Amino acid sequence: MVRAAQASFIVLPQIHNSPASVYDYFCQRFDNISADVWRERFIQGKVHWQDGQPLELTSAYRPQQKVYYYREVAHEETPPFSESILYQDEQIVLANKPHFMALHPGGEVINQCLINRLRERTGCETLIAAHRLDRATAGIVLLVKQSDSRDAYHGLFRHGQITKEYQALARLTPELLADYLAGKLSLPRRWTVKNRIDKGTPSFTMCIVDGEVNSHSEIALVSVEGEIGRFELMPITGKTHQLRLHMNSLGMPILNDNFYPTLLPRSAEDVAQPMKLLARRLAFVDPVTGRKLDIRLPELSL
Repeated sequence: MVRAAQASFIVLPQIHNSPASVYDYFCQRFDNISADVWRERFIQGKVHWQDGQPLELTSAYRPQQKVYYYREVAHEETPPFSESILYQDEQIVLANKPHFMALHPGGEVINQCLINRLRERTGCETLIAAHRLDRATAGIVLLVKQSDSRDAYHGLFRHGQITKEYQALARLTPELLADYLAGKLSLPRRWTVKNRIDKGTPSFTMCIVDGEVNSHSEIALVSVEGEIGRFELMPITGKTHQLRLHMNSLGMPILNDNFYPTLLPRSAEDVAQPMKLLARRLAFVDPVTGRKLDIRLPELSL
């Protein structure tokens, strides 16, 4: 078994008819793991209170208390590409996350995610990401070192005080390609996309539905190479899979997207053909140090 290098935790909720023991709650809450496995983890001291004291099988359920545990998987794959650090100071790390690397632990990924790999590289165990980036998307991620300054960096995203620019490659619609070949397409060609995004089926996908708008992207076609367009994308809001859905809604799904318009099995992934979406630029004034930062990556290659 592969064990997580750092413990995860859960805050025991205040619930009606709470179980008698923490062990009972874990068996109910994490029913994807068998009761026998949880029993062994409790007996081996792998589940403990915040102060480090191990829980026993009979330890009483205590609402609002933190319980720490170490996730385990039978096998964990190493990502095909490595991350790099673009900038680092006493407060933050700006990293280049490669395609096919998860940002956080989840599923069969416990140690080989960007956050845990960077915690090991930097020696900063409190490092967390200030925003999200899909496993399939590459590019710049802002991570925060100091726990007491996390909210200041989250505020950059909440209040729109940070510039986020992406680049994507997609096959042009037949109409756009015809206009380009006829010399009728003026570049840049711009779109404003606003709609409502909600959970899809299965639950790890998203979909565009009727209702009050909750997503907004600005998209521009800036160049054409053969039948492929190079797009600059600026998400004004930050919904999950927003840019992927908005490109698909324009009839130009991002090249090698395994979710949209058609969900493909994980086994269909080809590391030689990553999705052509890149978080290419982050620019902001550091809310703690006052430094002006503007980090960019090279363009996507075809």
